[in-house]
Amino acid sequence: MKILHVDANHPTLIQQFSELGFENHEDYSASKEEIEQKIHLYDGLVIRSRFTIDKQFLDKATNLKFIGRVGAGLENIDTAYAKEKEVFLAAAPEGNRNAVGEHTLGMLLSLFNKLNKAHKEIRKGKWDREGNRGIELDGKTVGIIGYGNMGKAFAQKLQGFDVEIICYDIIGGVGDDKARQVGILELQQKADVISLHVPQTELTIGMVNQEFINGFQKPFWLLNTARGKCVVTKDLVAGLKSGQILGAGLDVLEYEKKSFDFDDWFLNKPKPFKYLRKAKNVLLTPHVAGWTVESHQKLAQTIVDKVKANFC
Repeated sequence: MKILHVDANHPTLIQQFSELGFENHEDYSASKEEIEQKIHLYDGLVIRSRFTIDKQFLDKATNLKFIGRVGAGLENIDTAYAKEKEVFLAAAPEGNRNAVGEHTLGMLLSLFNKLNKAHKEIRKGKWDREGNRGIELDGKTVGIIGYGNMGKAFAQKLQGFDVEIICYDIIGGVGDDKARQVGILELQQKADVISLHVPQTELTIGMVNQEFINGFQKPFWLLNTARGKCVVTKDLVAGLKSGQILGAGLDVLEYEKKSFDFDDWFLNKPKPFKYLRKAKNVLLTPHVAGWTVESHQKLAQTIVDKVKANFC
């Protein structure tokens, strides 16, 4: 089979495909339109997030047998149409779930103990012990929304703490010995911490909005290492200002046009983003929760394994 790689990935991907007898072609600079003109020549496509795979693209991919998306989700692919065209889709949430679990826990502990705030103050010569008094995770209730690969990985990382872990998911029966599945009302009644681990879908876009935030019985902490568009930023800021949200750890932002996007939105600085940048109870990272040295290799290996299982 002939495979076209349009995003650079860990070298193990091309190496192992070659060992399987596949012919690898790399094109990391051509436009989507240019790729469309030659995609009919290929049996497989490997992509991260460079462009969207829509109906027009898939109609031109007349020989395409699989798409390997080296990442956790498939939101940049028209999955329904791809399946209609009998194109096998392989994502790799197994490859970076551990990294996401560790990053999420790191953000939570940093927020609780004001590590980022204290670090910045000491660098400026300010020694404020009382102002940086932290709170402990023990005794809290952590609510996980989306209990798949990422949600389960975060629950695993919490096992060393004396916490109650509950999870909410649109799929029933996903709870396990690490997290008890609950309905939305119990989640909003009990949770001290909410961590998002959902894919970007029509149901999850804008799910954390004013109504959702105000539905909680007590102030809570919000973590988002999933997708930025799941949180309405202006409503998040309103919640932070009112005290309904005690603090937020955000690895992703609503303004990303696609995963890993760093575009003119940052330069234009939307008003809610200006607030997030200055807030002492907000921790921001540049969509790197699943972006570790180890996950770089694991993501590639996951795609190889899934393609090999289906085509070899």
